Amino acid sequence: MDIEDIEVQLFVRAMQLRHGYDFSEYAPASLKRRVQQLVRTHGVASISELNSRLLHEDGFVARVIEGLSVPVSEMFRDPPVFRALRDKVFPVLASYPEINIWQAGCAHGQEVYSLAILLEEAGLYERSRIYATDFNDAALAIAADGIYATREARDWSRNYMEAGGSHSLSDYYSARYDFIKLDQRLRRNVTFFNHNLVTDEVFCEAHLILCRNVLIYFSNPLQDRTLGLFRNSLVRGGFLCLGTRENIDFSPAGAGFTDVEHALRIYQVGGTGARALSR
Repeated sequence: MDIEDIEVQLFVRAMQLRHGYDFSEYAPASLKRRVQQLVRTHGVASISELNSRLLHEDGFVARVIEGLSVPVSEMFRDPPVFRALRDKVFPVLASYPEINIWQAGCAHGQEVYSLAILLEEAGLYERSRIYATDFNDAALAIAADGIYATREARDWSRNYMEAGGSHSLSDYYSARYDFIKLDQRLRRNVTFFNHNLVTDEVFCEAHLILCRNVLIYFSNPLQDRTLGLFRNSLVRGGFLCLGTRENIDFSPAGAGFTDVEHALRIYQVGGTGARALSR
């Protein structure tokens, strides 16, 4: 084992013993790349020096957590996924008097607001509650503000139309200088809070869970644990939406799910796939 691999192991132990964050089940290659990036970002000579700051410098862990998370997203990312949610999942959710949705790993919140817009247009938002979680407090603060760079709005508008949006995306934000601010009415039924998929447990009974492009950074055992957590959080007939690079095919916990749109990674728990959608 080379010295850097030993240093990464010591980093994982320091995060767990000193600060209570468990990264031991993250995919090793991905974690190593992110720790190496932290070394460059913070201008230290080695991972060992990073570890020393982590152990001894008050407040440094918050900056480390911000660097370890991957808050990369956009509104209506992968538009066919959002169109499928609108066309195949929302009609089932409409049968419930109240709808609980968990957006796990919400990053900077773009997908949370995308979901809120489509629920609004489907007439479901008033009876919906979106629980948007992440383990990165800095990312959660950005998500709660709902302020983004104007330069991104053009691509987001195209995504919105491809996702089946029925208005103009500009109806949902105000622009000033180089930034857009999403309308506060999209925030009214959203709760942002810290939740760690590695260590925390079930906290709500959900009808729909979205966790997109998070599991790819987890080891196989942690992926299985997380899928089990989602399965236990969903009502019978509830839906799970993963990232298009993720799947449940090789996970023991995946046995509780059936396909709704396999290519788009949309599944249903305790149902019978497409037949459950027509009940």
